[in-house]
Amino acid sequence: MNTIEEVMRELESKGQPGQIEGMARFGITGDKRLGVKVPDMRALAKKIKKDHELALDLWKTGIPDAMIVASMIDDPQLVTEAQMEEWVKDFQSWDVCDQVCMNLFDKTPFAVKKIKEWSHRDEEFVKRGAFALIACVAWHDKTASDDVFIDLLPIIKRESTDDRNFVKKAVNWALRHIGKRNKALNKAALKAAYEIKGIDSKAARWIAADAIRELESAAIQTRLKK
Repeated sequence: MNTIEEVMRELESKGQPGQIEGMARFGITGDKRLGVKVPDMRALAKKIKKDHELALDLWKTGIPDAMIVASMIDDPQLVTEAQMEEWVKDFQSWDVCDQVCMNLFDKTPFAVKKIKEWSHRDEEFVKRGAFALIACVAWHDKTASDDVFIDLLPIIKRESTDDRNFVKKAVNWALRHIGKRNKALNKAALKAAYEIKGIDSKAARWIAADAIRELESAAIQTRLKK
């Protein structure tokens, strides 16, 4: 099942159009959406295995469900900067943005470079992509040095005043995930959070308060001590 036609037939068979209206209430939007559940997408991707060319074809459909599957089957070693720039322009909802970042972009050699570049962009989901990438790299890349994340904290602080819902939530997500990696980064992230808390911005105060609450929690502190 490695042709675009076969994959689309499978996706359409798993679609639940009746769920699309309810998904939209949670910000999961986009034209031509089929309503396929993420576990069904993952099961399909597992059957397909890695297929870079098929991933490119699925992305071109513009169907959010197919675009997410594309991120699951693409080979991060074959992804170019040009491809990342093309795909990020097509982000129109938070689920596609986050799935692409966690399934694919965070595993490319260009992840940190794109974080720095996209954090300066104004488009809502491009900017969200920068901070979703920070969160995903902090979550998945066990070999990354602390310095990588220390270097990203000023970017988080700089963009903490963006009050757009999907941006501020991603900024908060990035800060929290950095602070959950280890004790040293927890201390650094909390320092940044308290600095952000002092900024005269409703978005910044929310980002900081939520991060501080989690990063100072007994659950996180106990885990980090272990």
